[in-house]
Amino acid sequence: MAGQVWSVNASGGYMYALNLSRQLRMAVQPIVKFRQFCDVKDAAHQGLHRGDTFHWNVFSDVATAGSTLVETDTIPETSFTISQGSMTITEAGNSVPWTGKLDDLSEQPVAEIIRKVLKTDAKKAFDTLAANQFDLAPVRVASATATDAVVTTENGSTVTTNNVAFGKGHVKAIVDVMKERNIPAYTGDDYYAIGWPTTFRTLKNDLEDIKQYIDQGFRMIMNGEIGRYDGVRFIEQTYREKGGGASGMGTPAGAWTNAKSDWIVFFGEDTVAEAVAVPEEIRGKIPGDFGRDRGIAWYYLGGFGIVHPLAAGAAQSRIVMWDSAA
Repeated sequence: MAGQVWSVNASGGYMYALNLSRQLRMAVQPIVKFRQFCDVKDAAHQGLHRGDTFHWNVFSDVATAGSTLVETDTIPETSFTISQGSMTITEAGNSVPWTGKLDDLSEQPVAEIIRKVLKTDAKKAFDTLAANQFDLAPVRVASATATDAVVTTENGSTVTTNNVAFGKGHVKAIVDVMKERNIPAYTGDDYYAIGWPTTFRTLKNDLEDIKQYIDQGFRMIMNGEIGRYDGVRFIEQTYREKGGGASGMGTPAGAWTNAKSDWIVFFGEDTVAEAVAVPEEIRGKIPGDFGRDRGIAWYYLGGFGIVHPLAAGAAQSRIVMWDSAA
């Protein structure tokens, strides 16, 4: 049985020793921040017994805009189109088994420790699933050396290699891109941006303190929020790795080898949806081998999907990524 056993110190034996501290100490954990921005309102309609594919409709503007009429005119007729997005509902989970001997001999609470470890694992798994969808954003912006302008592409990657630290001039340029693309704000008139602490370092002295805009009427502070500049509220994360490719974000070849900046995801509302059939939960294993083996798992049945993917056309994208080709 793979899992926690008494006979191997690193797997369980260390849970008892003379003068063992009763303080439970867990390994340091990264900051996970993407899932909190997923739209879960649609998920309530998915529920159980409705198949493994979740759909949503996107309605276009009318084909011909309305205008003024003279008395003898008939009111013109027009139409609009409906496109449909979808995501697949899948299972997710993980478990840790342990032996009854470990439970009986350990001085520390085995089940409590495993439950904490699994909750941390689930949190990171969900953030990965959410971040993977943000990473599908069609619209990318980059800057070779300019400190107040960006180059925009609409195919999910960039050919511009970033060679400048991210600063307030870039924020202004990206906000202009988002507003001119009519991307709706996430809350009030504000957008959000997620990135690494070091990526935001040159900007931090210019950020509006959270207390300043809370006093102006905002009430919701998101996890990891550090401040606001030019209508963008910034969120620090440390879980999704730096650089492009499978472990990072952005153009696959974008390794940010010059180390002057790294990826940032800017977005408004209606970006990534989460459909939940069975919310995440902790489950206990029915003891086997006459009660000698035990286990705890987390389980989830649901899915994440970008609401306006590249296939729907970049004009509808609600996400803009600060990216680099190398």
